[in-house]
Amino acid sequence: MKKTFVDRAADFVPAVERVFGERPRVLDGSRAVQLGDVRLSLEAGERELCLIRMHGALAEYLAVFEVRGDIEVPLLRAKEFLDA
Repeated sequence: MKKTFVDRAADFVPAVERVFGERPRVLDGSRAVQLGDVRLSLEAGERELCLIRMHGALAEYLAVFEVRGDIEVPLLRAKEFLDA
C-alpha cells in the first residue's frame, strides 16, 4: 500500500504571494507569514488557516478558515474577508 503525504506548508509562502500579489514576511518557519499588520498562520496540524490582525504585541483573531487540499482556496477566502 502506498501512502502519500501532503505538506501544505511547502506551498504556503508561494501561494500567499500569488493570492495577495506581494511577498510576505515569513515567520515561524514556513507556517506563518505577515502582510502589513495581518498575520496568516497555519494551525491545528495545518488544517486551519488563522487570520490575525496584530496590534503591537496583541493579536486579534479575525477568522479561521478550514484547509482541505489546495491551500489557495482558504487564502482566497481570507483575501475576500480582508477586502470586504
